[in-house]
Amino acid sequence: MSSIRENIEVVRNDIKDICRKQGRDPDKVTLIAVTKTIDEERIREAICSGITDIGENKVQEIMDKYEALKDVSNIHLIGHLQSNKVKYIIDKVKLIHSVDSMKLMDEINRRAIKAGVIANILIQVNVACEDTKFGIEMETVDSHIEYASKLENIRVQGLMTIAPNYEYVEQTRPIFRALRKKFDELSNNQYSNVEMKYLSMGMTNDYKIALEEGSNMIRVGTGIFGKRVYNKN
Repeated sequence: MSSIRENIEVVRNDIKDICRKQGRDPDKVTLIAVTKTIDEERIREAICSGITDIGENKVQEIMDKYEALKDVSNIHLIGHLQSNKVKYIIDKVKLIHSVDSMKLMDEINRRAIKAGVIANILIQVNVACEDTKFGIEMETVDSHIEYASKLENIRVQGLMTIAPNYEYVEQTRPIFRALRKKFDELSNNQYSNVEMKYLSMGMTNDYKIALEEGSNMIRVGTGIFGKRVYNKN
């Protein structure tokens, strides 16, 4: 079985190869190690292997690991965020990837003002309109961006999506391509508090295609740490 260091090297090499073919700078791609259910020892092994950014799906896991990891990594919230839990992580995460409503934006802004911080967010887009996934519809991206631009303590940093788990990974390509097109369109608009800096798309199964379609932020868990083992207790 490959080590965490070896797995990270494989992903890094994929990033380099794809970026080289496209004339892109691989250093401009952020690799987020998804640490859902992963213990601190293994996370530290990843950090020692060059990982600077980790992504958690749940607020509680951020709370549990924060003190041990706050000084050695950038922490991202990549899972669904309920409004009533914003207060726990508002001053702890570098980036909230999963903003999917104006109501949630309002709460993030309110909590950010109270905490005296600027909240960096991505708008999560449900490109494929899957009932089982969170995210706004493509048709409403512009209105959400415009709304966010008026909130003083929020900075929109880009877009995020989770592609469907298709039988054939190549089927994800139109999903990523569509969001990249919207990302490029928004990059040409001038909104206050909005910068199209990050296009967060691609996970263990589909990050190569996401990179080929322009992603500059990928979220890899199983591809780094191996298959997750869930506590049944």
